[in-house]
Amino acid sequence: MTNTTTALQSAMASLSPTHLTLENESHMHAGYFEGKESHFKLVIVSQAFDGLRLAARHQKVYAEVAPYLTANGGTVHALAIHAYTPDEWAGMTQAPDSPLCASRR
Repeated sequence: MTNTTTALQSAMASLSPTHLTLENESHMHAGYFEGKESHFKLVIVSQAFDGLRLAARHQKVYAEVAPYLTANGGTVHALAIHAYTPDEWAGMTQAPDSPLCASRR
């Protein structure tokens, strides 16, 4: 596991996830260099999202990962967030696939 992956996963601990997957999808994007960690897909399931609309869920996640985003001097350029409540997740088999970068199709 890489430093960025570990840091992002640790940042999510405050939301007490019952399920968490974090996938480095940098290789799917233009300008990818081996080992670069700039694009991630996060699937997080937490009771903390109960009663919240999608935007509020994303705001909770962004508040935790802010130090790692490029806008704040970090290395993460893009974070695809799939945030679910435990009840929503129970009815799913998996999160949606991420699209390929336009220049990688």
